[in-house]
Amino acid sequence: MTKKTKSRTATVKRDTKETQVAVTLNLDGSGKCNINTGIGFLDHMLEQIARHGLFDLNIKASGDTHIDDHHTVEDVGITMGKAFKEALGDRSGITRFGMAMVPLDESLSRVVVDLSNRPSLVWKVDFNTQKLGAFDTELFREWFDAFSMNGAMTLHTENLYGTNGHHIIESCYKALALALREACSIDIRRAGSVPSTKGTLSA
Repeated sequence: MTKKTKSRTATVKRDTKETQVAVTLNLDGSGKCNINTGIGFLDHMLEQIARHGLFDLNIKASGDTHIDDHHTVEDVGITMGKAFKEALGDRSGITRFGMAMVPLDESLSRVVVDLSNRPSLVWKVDFNTQKLGAFDTELFREWFDAFSMNGAMTLHTENLYGTNGHHIIESCYKALALALREACSIDIRRAGSVPSTKGTLSA
């Protein structure tokens, strides 16, 4: 008899006076995605997570972008983080740790993740410009912070070098995708046990 694998999926919605966000996530997907946040550059970055992480990811968001992009970017990060946390469940059987280094032309970035249920962000990414097109580069840190805090993960993100702002941040998102893919993967040698000497990764 084949043992039925527990579905690692989540649907999370966030509805405030500033934004409306809906995220559907399958950790064991194939990279299919349908993402529309109303912010083109953010959509492009989030597609990297789905495609390279092999997560099925649907995101629909609308917000007060007539003011600026801040609320939408942050709330998408919050909702995505909660979706990852829910889909991981008690985190039994997972690899837990993941690391990736990704080049994009002249840029090289590294992301290290620990699905520890202890949220923390280390951010070492600098840009030569305040905007990429119409997008404020300071908002990238806001997204990573919201994602890591609500996903209950330790996340170290560092651009080692690079000059082109688009290349710098895209290499960060691609590295995040690969690090998450490794950390979320099931280690069959664990036989479903929680990867912690405490015996739990619960909050």
